[in-house]
Amino acid sequence: MENKFIPQAIEIVTQAIDEDNRKNYQEAFRLYKKALEHFMVGVKYEKNPTSKEIIMKRVEGYMTRAEQLRGMLEKDNAPKAVAAAVDMDKGEKDTDDETDAETTKLRSALACTNGISGRSYTAAVVTEKPNVKWDDVAGLDAAKEALKEAVILPARFPQLFTGKRRPWKGILLYGPPGTGKSYLAQAVATEADATFFSVSSSSLVSKWQGESEKLVKNLFEMAREKKPAIIFIDEIDSLCSNRSEGESDSTRRIKNEFLVQMQGMGNNHDGVLVLGATNVPWELDPAMRRRFEKRIYIPLPEVNARKVMLGIHLGDTPNELSDENFTAIAEKTEGCSGSDISVLVRDALMEPLRKCQQAQFFTPCNDKARPTRNGSFLTPCEDDPPCAYCHMKLSSCPTKCSDCKVPCRRCGALRMRLYDLPERGFSDENLRPPMISMNDFTRVLEHSTATVAPDELNRFVKWTQEFGQDG
Repeated sequence: MENKFIPQAIEIVTQAIDEDNRKNYQEAFRLYKKALEHFMVGVKYEKNPTSKEIIMKRVEGYMTRAEQLRGMLEKDNAPKAVAAAVDMDKGEKDTDDETDAETTKLRSALACTNGISGRSYTAAVVTEKPNVKWDDVAGLDAAKEALKEAVILPARFPQLFTGKRRPWKGILLYGPPGTGKSYLAQAVATEADATFFSVSSSSLVSKWQGESEKLVKNLFEMAREKKPAIIFIDEIDSLCSNRSEGESDSTRRIKNEFLVQMQGMGNNHDGVLVLGATNVPWELDPAMRRRFEKRIYIPLPEVNARKVMLGIHLGDTPNELSDENFTAIAEKTEGCSGSDISVLVRDALMEPLRKCQQAQFFTPCNDKARPTRNGSFLTPCEDDPPCAYCHMKLSSCPTKCSDCKVPCRRCGALRMRLYDLPERGFSDENLRPPMISMNDFTRVLEHSTATVAPDELNRFVKWTQEFGQDG
């Protein structure tokens, strides 16, 4: 297949150079970007190594010029200021004002502020104050204690950390998916009353050369200014995986910047905790692994933790479950993660609604869905029919059978479907779903499965024995 992208890119970049010479920098910047996109696609289909090398050298030059134009346009949109910036010596651009402007621009990117020239930043970090308490996280006592040592104690009792006693600067939480690593990070931020930087790893990677590592540097500087602060990097393996010969220079520079910032060379790193989470700790770069002084395994929840999770996820939803029921459900969910428990409870919460849709009979009840003959509300009957005196709809019944509209003389049940309520003179507000029961969980457990295979846990156990500790 003929590679048409390179000729198109050359044509576009020629137009960009012409506009650049005419000092029409806005249009030149747009054309440079368009040409670079064509070049990058064309390189993928270029089979000649020599040609590919020549193209990449040209692309680097065009990218540098595009970066210069973008910086000038973002600094000042006035034509006079732009013209003055072009006439400046390129070697004298690094003044204090420009440094401040660059820092402000990068921090605006981190704070999700839109740029100019048609460029918009995605959410690199989310600065927030979570509302998750320790009690909201079931189990994980060892992990909680380690986080208290690193965050809570230094904030509450700074006088305890004197001399060589220093709090932990980096903690890695690792384990199977859905075990509560991110939730635990939010809990420690809430309890510590610290600024919580939730980092999106994909958004820290910029297509502009040299900007990704600057974003990383500014992230740490922002955290130091707002300390005590927690930088939480979820899926950190996507940013700091093992270095290899085949990785790009941009990826390597991001890793190096992370290593330098976490080491704290030349900066006061007190009051800043880097909290990483990953499902594949063995893919982390060894140097990054060393930066995480504490590496805590977040395993699948034990039976007591699963029991607590069931109560947390049910919340204040009306239910008929006893303590023995919670224990029985927890025992039947062996091998389930916290996320699996959450999905299980949500599925069970839908069971009463399914009963409403499938019911053939509805019986009067009180506001709490307790059947009562003179109740002003309706709740579905599980049995069909509820009693031997209830009218059964036969094939011989007419389309509008009068007997079907008469309440049962014994139990008071009415034969109708969920969507017949208005036709029978009832408001939708009269419907009350049944309370959650053990039968609902029994039905859901029949088709629920765990998302973590037992064989997958062996690798976590082995890595913990070599590099980590149990949580």
